[in-house]
Amino acid sequence: MQFNSIDFLVFFPAVVLIYWIIPKKVRYLWLLVASYYFYMSWNASYALLIGASTLITYVCGLLVEWIGTHEEKGWSVAGKLVVAVGFLSNLGILFFYKYFDFFLTNLNVVLEHFQKKTLTSSLEVLLPVGISFYTFQALGYLVDVYRKEIAAEKNPLRYALFVSFFPQLVAGPIERSGNLLKQIREVPYKKTFEYHRIVNGLILMLYGFFLKMVLADRIAIVADYAFDHYYSLGSAELVTGAVAFAIQIYCDFAGYSTIAIGAAEVMGFQLMDNFNCPYLSQSVAEFWRRWHISLSSWFKDYLYIPLGGNRKGKVRKYINIMIVFLVSGLWHGANWSYVIWGGLNGIYQVIGAVFTPFRNKIREKLHLKKNFFPLMIIYIVVTFVLVDFTWIFFRADTVQHAFAVIQSIFNMNNPA
Repeated sequence: MQFNSIDFLVFFPAVVLIYWIIPKKVRYLWLLVASYYFYMSWNASYALLIGASTLITYVCGLLVEWIGTHEEKGWSVAGKLVVAVGFLSNLGILFFYKYFDFFLTNLNVVLEHFQKKTLTSSLEVLLPVGISFYTFQALGYLVDVYRKEIAAEKNPLRYALFVSFFPQLVAGPIERSGNLLKQIREVPYKKTFEYHRIVNGLILMLYGFFLKMVLADRIAIVADYAFDHYYSLGSAELVTGAVAFAIQIYCDFAGYSTIAIGAAEVMGFQLMDNFNCPYLSQSVAEFWRRWHISLSSWFKDYLYIPLGGNRKGKVRKYINIMIVFLVSGLWHGANWSYVIWGGLNGIYQVIGAVFTPFRNKIREKLHLKKNFFPLMIIYIVVTFVLVDFTWIFFRADTVQHAFAVIQSIFNMNNPA
């Protein structure tokens, strides 16, 4: 069930009305039922996967908390082992459904190179909607419990709602347990009807629908035509298509996130902001603090910092940045073009970090302030061009397709 469908326009008001009418103590149960119905509308079998992820991380969370109370008895290693089991189980499910065919295809390429017998080319497993989002959300909860930032949720149904909450289930934001789970626990004590909150939520939803249906879906026509007919178009048309895709993907993704945030607010839940005017960023590093904030912060807290962050010297910091962005690229899709997209963003950040001191010295020698408007405009334009170049790899069907589009853009026979 997509947000921009007739089904959702019937489903959402019905869920909200019943949510307001029923007793407060059972509201979270109603939202759990509604969330599973919402997810099963894509495919009923998906419920088994999200249920498995929920059960594994719920049990692991309880075990980790119990072990944490016995650390003085030498149980600290056991806690790490339980977290590892939770991660490997969930990432194993994610790998099978999202990356197994990708892995098999690349393994066959290697086997063919060494003239070995290839394996089955594909299992043709259907990718479950939103599996990357709810898997990361559940794993974030497990780490938070291990770090003792939150208490493990004892009520399995309340925790199941945290993992499956339908507004942000399939496209984010990837919520933190300290925010959403805390609000779910407070459902029995929330006010039934708050006029200003409901109006604000509906306005956000309307704005999200505008971004998605009016802007993204219309601009997609230009972007799709440019990428599908790159061989017959000139540089100007292809650059226009690349810029159109940059706008399309923002309006599409931000639109869905805004609808999710608005829908949650109507019911009294406050989700985290996911976008903050990313194309006004003055560096790629700033862009990633403004774009898909819930995912960027997830990688920072649960991958970059555990790898050592910037605490182990500059070289290690740059390596950690590259690891994070290569993983981020793979998270977005099982294709080498996504990995290149992530790698380019990582390289941008490393180069930016290396040259920032030199850039600051040049600015000081020219007596230019940081907020000097013409300079800010230059930074914004350069950052947009760099980011938009990486979007070519994100949009292209394959790496070869991406390079073909780039080659057509820089075709020396084309005066444009």
